[in-house]
Amino acid sequence: MSILENINCSADVRALNEEDLDNLAGEIRQEMLSFVSETGGHVASNLGVVELTIALHRVYNIPTDKIVWDVGHQCYVHKMLTGRRKEMNTLRQFGGLSGFPKREESPADPFGAGHASTSISAALGLSAARDQLGQDHKVIAVIGDGALTGGLAFEGLNNAGAMKKDITVILNDNNMSISKNVGALSKYLINILVDQRFNRIRDEIWELTGRFKRRDKIRAVVSDMEKSIKGLFVPGYFFDKLGFRYFGPIDGHNIRLMTNTLNQIKDISGPLLLHVITTKGKGYKPAEDDATRFHGIGSFDKITGKSNSKSGLPSYTKVFGDTMLELAAKDRRVVAITAAMTSGVGLTAYAEKYPDRFYDVGIAEGHASCFAAGLASSGVRPYVAIYSTFLQRAYDQIIHDAALQKLPVVFCIDRAGLVGDDGPTHHGCFDLSYLSAVPNMTIMAPKDGDEFRSMLHSTIERELDGPCAIRYPRASVPYEMSGNLTPVEWGKWEYLLDSGPIAIVAAGTMIDVALKAAELMDGDHRAAVINACFIKPLDEGMLSSLMNRFEKIVTIEESAFIGGLGQMVGNFLSTHDYRGHFASFAIPDKFIQHGNRQKLLETIGLTPESLAQQIEIQGAERRTLLQKLTFRKSGRNGPIAPAGMHDRNDGRKKAFNE
Repeated sequence: MSILENINCSADVRALNEEDLDNLAGEIRQEMLSFVSETGGHVASNLGVVELTIALHRVYNIPTDKIVWDVGHQCYVHKMLTGRRKEMNTLRQFGGLSGFPKREESPADPFGAGHASTSISAALGLSAARDQLGQDHKVIAVIGDGALTGGLAFEGLNNAGAMKKDITVILNDNNMSISKNVGALSKYLINILVDQRFNRIRDEIWELTGRFKRRDKIRAVVSDMEKSIKGLFVPGYFFDKLGFRYFGPIDGHNIRLMTNTLNQIKDISGPLLLHVITTKGKGYKPAEDDATRFHGIGSFDKITGKSNSKSGLPSYTKVFGDTMLELAAKDRRVVAITAAMTSGVGLTAYAEKYPDRFYDVGIAEGHASCFAAGLASSGVRPYVAIYSTFLQRAYDQIIHDAALQKLPVVFCIDRAGLVGDDGPTHHGCFDLSYLSAVPNMTIMAPKDGDEFRSMLHSTIERELDGPCAIRYPRASVPYEMSGNLTPVEWGKWEYLLDSGPIAIVAAGTMIDVALKAAELMDGDHRAAVINACFIKPLDEGMLSSLMNRFEKIVTIEESAFIGGLGQMVGNFLSTHDYRGHFASFAIPDKFIQHGNRQKLLETIGLTPESLAQQIEIQGAERRTLLQKLTFRKSGRNGPIAPAGMHDRNDGRKKAFNE
């Protein structure tokens, strides 16, 4: 009979016999591979924390005690042990379980996550709230060594050490970047340091020395002796200096050792850090051999480990990586920078060929951007490749260090728009909104692979008078690439289709959608399609021409409406007294949940069929709609329509809320 079938909470894990724990770990791995091979997800990291998660649930009483998972990509086992096992086949699917901790999903998830380095700060907040409210429970933060490269993690460590709250940080070292020592000496030392008698004697000595006149000097000697022992044999001196009691490193796949250690340290007061060594992909050879590929992967054959993806067209990410090799060969000033996502942003080949012109700065997007500005100030041409959702953390550096000084930093924004299964923490909905407000910033969005490649080449062929950003999706290019470079007319839009009384102005991924929507429209609803490849600055000359030619102008974008292309175009039309009909289709003002990207586009109305229908309805039933619409003064925003649709006519803005 399966052990896992009877596990629904921490109490069930604590009730198991010790000899059942390794079997439980084996069952978890087998079941995890079964559902993740179908749904895709973070495979290697979750296989690496099976024993650690079992130990945590065996020692702590979840959800009374709180576990905060950093990034959250290591939470699958935690979900399986907290009553969600039967729903794991819906993981990352539309309407199913999230691939990250989610407060709305279970009381066992006290804090949501999706970005790195947040766990210590969040756990410290939970600890402070516990003490303020007079509660009595444990708070544990689990952070991987990759996340520990983020500045926020160090800010949290620094503050936690100073506040002296009762908090336990588990450092899951899955790359052995801090220490390789998991031998007998380390085990011996950990036994001494966590032994209750050792800590009782230490506390008694501390109390006794307080009675002497020269207590400060005596205590300093005692403290130095303890630190010297740790400093000689244990790689925890750094954490001690930050105010943490350090324990470890210990084997993170030895459930009994971890359970005993956690039981011994859980009642020690103050900030504690337990260092455990784990192996990413543990127990599944394909993931152990290639942890990078199995960090985040789509569906795969669980026997061979081969991906099930069958797309024949290259991804925008691959086009970027290939083009960066071309730029580096063309110009020795070119350097590439990323924040712990070398493979994710397509720079693996570049890093191998040009190691002296490649910088992976770790999970430190703010530093990456400021570092790039420093390079640019000295004549180097830096290309900073970061996911849209992660670039949010570098906003101050983009403004203060790059834009204000008009430095030619090129921000290559991968995963712009809806990314699909990873959900709201990873959707790139906001980059256009937060960048459009920045002076001296140029923003581009390619319609296909050829235009993307041409845009990248144009950034090195001209002398930039400030930073620029190129946003592109987590998707394959829509058409076969020709291999030809087409000169980019800087700041100019282009007609792709010129027909009828309606002008559809689209950007990036929505160009293909707009063209297909135009094919579905005929008669009085025939439409021209304009490629707004430069979103900032707007092509005001083209816009003025559109105002004179078309009775209806529509914008379509895979970005948040507020601060996006539609709002910028709408403001221009209003300012220049456009008397025609204007509507904007964009991502609505709400967080979009996880699910297949195409399904998500359908739910918010950004598909050819939905757009064609909505544009035609606006014309065919115009009088009926006008009777229902609430008019607002020009320049004020109405509420966001369910499909992100906004309408303006005769200087008055309205919102469709049928």
